[in-house]
Amino acid sequence: MPNFFRNTVIFIILFITTYTSAQEGKELNIQSDIEQIDEVKYPGAIVMYKSTKQVYIQHEGIEMWCDLAFNYKDENFVRAIGNVRMNQGDTITMRSNYAEYNGDTQFAWASGGVNLQTPTATLDTDTLYFDRIKQQAYYRNKGTLRDTSSVITSKIGRYFLDQDKYSFVQNVVVTNPEYVINSDQLDFFSEKGIAYLYGPSTITSDASVVYCERGYYDTRNDNGYFVKNSRIDYDNRTVYGDSLYFDRPTNFASATNNIKVIDTANKSIIKGHYAEVYKAKDSVFITKRAVAITVQDNDSIYVHGDRLVVTGIPEKRIVRGYNNVRLFKSDLSGKSDSIHINQETGLTQMLGKPILWNGLSQMTGDTIHLRSNIITEKLDSLHVFKNAFLAQQDTIPLYDDRRNKAYNQVKGDDLYGSFKDNKLHQLDIIKNAESINYMRSEDGVLQGIDKSKSASISAIIENNEITEITKLRQVDGDVFPLSLFEKEARQFPGLNWRGEERLLSKEDIFKGEAPFTLTKIEGIPLPEIEEDFFDNSIPDNKLDIPDASQLSPSDFKNREEDAPAIGVPVNEKATVKKDTLTDTKTKSSLKEKAPAKTNDSTQTEN
Repeated sequence: MPNFFRNTVIFIILFITTYTSAQEGKELNIQSDIEQIDEVKYPGAIVMYKSTKQVYIQHEGIEMWCDLAFNYKDENFVRAIGNVRMNQGDTITMRSNYAEYNGDTQFAWASGGVNLQTPTATLDTDTLYFDRIKQQAYYRNKGTLRDTSSVITSKIGRYFLDQDKYSFVQNVVVTNPEYVINSDQLDFFSEKGIAYLYGPSTITSDASVVYCERGYYDTRNDNGYFVKNSRIDYDNRTVYGDSLYFDRPTNFASATNNIKVIDTANKSIIKGHYAEVYKAKDSVFITKRAVAITVQDNDSIYVHGDRLVVTGIPEKRIVRGYNNVRLFKSDLSGKSDSIHINQETGLTQMLGKPILWNGLSQMTGDTIHLRSNIITEKLDSLHVFKNAFLAQQDTIPLYDDRRNKAYNQVKGDDLYGSFKDNKLHQLDIIKNAESINYMRSEDGVLQGIDKSKSASISAIIENNEITEITKLRQVDGDVFPLSLFEKEARQFPGLNWRGEERLLSKEDIFKGEAPFTLTKIEGIPLPEIEEDFFDNSIPDNKLDIPDASQLSPSDFKNREEDAPAIGVPVNEKATVKKDTLTDTKTKSSLKEKAPAKTNDSTQTEN
């Protein structure tokens, strides 16, 4: 025979021998005190009993012990009954009432009080499949995992030994002495105690409830990071944000981008793009376009500052705003360096160069107080302390110089105002009151200019305009024609008209500020969906199921209803865009596609 053909034949023989050996697998090594054969009752089986020692089974790095075993040598298969224990090195120990092991496929199945122990956790279930080739265990009829800090239950569970990772699906519940997690789908890395939450999930404790649709939680250190429709509910406060960080031991939370803090006790909302919440101190710090909104009969008050701080229990809530504070209400707006709002007393203090606008009227002074009725929650009064100055732009230019506007002015030591139906109704300037008033006929013709001094002056406001002025105890004054009223005398010293700064809408609280760019958020990647535990492509008649097995072909089929609902298949990961957190369905109606690692794209808010 030529060498070429002889070598080819030898190669084919070696290949067939190797393939057959790989298919059949190494023979099971089984030892017992008592052995017997009963071909009538147990055809093809060697029955092995425990006497002084349990039956011992060994196969390629796995050891098994049981009270009774049926060894089917021709099929390289064993059935183990009673106090079954299976060890794989020092990585896992499995106990059960019953187990089957196929030496050719290295596939084990256990049922009845199954307990799987790893170096970091313990799993209890009724039925467990264990594929030693894949190094994966799987259950689909409810299981309970216990580690050093938590107990996790779910309907479906899959354990990846090489990653020390559990993937839980359907009715996932994590129970800890301090909180309970409920989730549709959860990946748990037991060595570090880290859980990844997917789908609608809640973390509930006595003090708070966290909700998210994608999140990370460290069960050992009790802190987490949440994205996608995330919020934290406290007793009377709810925090929303594109991303949330939560630390339970310190009762601290922070939020980034599109933040909204709703205070249900005081009917107020705070918005911004970065916030810190200190539950123990009952305080909130918020910055980056921070806005506090107080709801008042469909006419909310908006307060904006570089940073806002809210402190105190609901009954004694304090709001502080710092740097470039702006206030807007439909008929009232203002600015100041800082603001202090006491929701218990209804007092708002505008501090540092305060200014208020009401219609065409402008009020300034050293300090301005606004007071609300704590029962009706409507504005009740205002008080301008020291150097009170009221100015109103005349709507008709002076005919001698159309480039200039005329200003009705009232000044004095203090100014008091009262509100009617939540609108400014009357102003009273007391002590050393002085006024300049451009008197016009009904058709707008200038009749003269009234300049006077008196003990106090009262003004009635209707439709945001001064309609009536009353002087009390006038000590000096006269009415001058415009021609005899010098330009230098037309304005009191200290008049600083700032009408161009007036806020005409709630959007104007940001007027003059640069467009804001949102912080780039590191997203939480969706889980990688591994290939199915069972190979559904194998026909039933090709499945390697020994005749003596209690399993049937249907037991080796993946059920669609048991599949993870969220994730990206490993073989499709590279085709997924990496700049989105949106889940898109793939592979089946239940599975979703998303990037392995995601960054939110930078966004700009006008």
